[in-house]
Amino acid sequence: MKMLEAGGVPVYIDNVRVADVDNPGGYYELEDVKKIKEDTSWMDAAGGKAFKMVSMLLFDLPGDRRYRIVFMERNLDEVIASQRKMLERMGKTPTDTDDHDAKRLFTKHLREVKDWLSAQENMDVLYMPYEDVMGEPQASASRVSGFMGGLDTVKMASVVRPELYRNKAEGPAVVEETVDELDDEEEEAVKERLADLGYM
Repeated sequence: MKMLEAGGVPVYIDNVRVADVDNPGGYYELEDVKKIKEDTSWMDAAGGKAFKMVSMLLFDLPGDRRYRIVFMERNLDEVIASQRKMLERMGKTPTDTDDHDAKRLFTKHLREVKDWLSAQENMDVLYMPYEDVMGEPQASASRVSGFMGGLDTVKMASVVRPELYRNKAEGPAVVEETVDELDDEEEEAVKERLADLGYM
């Protein structure tokens, strides 16, 4: 989000969730996004602007609009490690089993949402590996600019802070192969974890 803002894209945020030790640069969120299933009226003011949402909420985007989606991808071992630290700071104590189950469910969800996105004619998607953005900010900025059109890639690259790339995984992620979709109970488990983290 900070790169898009630096590049010249207006961002749609409310700063209700302020910067903290987990995200020193701020969260760049809009609280209304979390209520999209019940209320989409805020989207009338979102045209031409960038807003942030977790992938679980993409399914609730109204189908009568066009979207360009920059989908950040990160090694799930790093995601789970980061989430664990955030939860611990909130006074919650996830177990290794909790983390293992979360990774398994996120793996299933990501496969499901990517399959769904590929079938949406009103959504253009650019998948951006988090590791590439942190390690090659100029090249990554150029990719995003090519997708979005005419952004200031020098300014975009200048706001990347590689020192904030924490919880790096050793080696590639171990992906658990699953072909079935999330059932209702599993979907609620994913939503509960994301809600605990403040993203839903």
